[in-house]
Amino acid sequence: MSSIDLFQNPLRRWGKHKDGKRRPTVLVKELRERDRRRMVKHFLDLEDSDRLLRFGTVLPDEQVANYVNRIDFSRDMVFGVYNRVFKLVAVGHLAFAPRDESKSAVTEKERVAEFGVSVSRSARGLGIGSKLFERAAIHCRNDDVDTLYMHCLSSNKTMMHIAKKAGMEIHRDYGEADAYLKLPPANPASVLQEALDEQFATLDYTLKANKRIAAKWLDRLRGRK
Repeated sequence: MSSIDLFQNPLRRWGKHKDGKRRPTVLVKELRERDRRRMVKHFLDLEDSDRLLRFGTVLPDEQVANYVNRIDFSRDMVFGVYNRVFKLVAVGHLAFAPRDESKSAVTEKERVAEFGVSVSRSARGLGIGSKLFERAAIHCRNDDVDTLYMHCLSSNKTMMHIAKKAGMEIHRDYGEADAYLKLPPANPASVLQEALDEQFATLDYTLKANKRIAAKWLDRLRGRK
């Protein structure tokens, strides 16, 4: 089964990418407490090289699990992408923090946001990281945050690509990179877009979850484990 096949669903909408290939629409869902267990599994499945790019160091399993378990869903926003078989294959963490006074020239808002993303190897090449970033950026706009940061290793080509594509200002120093993007204020279109994106993703999530439950039930009837 190809990686693209994993994203087939009743809500799929196909369009041509600039390279002429057809790509599925990526539906980004807001994650909550009920998704924490799958988030842990997603991060633990990352190879050492991917953990290095995501966290800046190769975290052991225990620290990875602690990171996920410490995420405060009432403060931060976490977005994810599920494939056709209801496996969480990408996670974007949008963490909010008070404005750093040393960077007060960048924004006058009380808060700033920092974004980190990871995509499973089986789901790469579909633009999922960029979609997660776009969802995070529009949420910032609608939540009165006008500055979005990303911090990563300079060798993280995926994050650097996302940053350049978004037009972020990038500063490199000692093998690391900081990038920030100034966001426009919210407007009726941005609010509507975020609401519609979440509604479509929620419906897609529900369909996949119910399909997964039905498949498990049928397996039990057939005597499978």
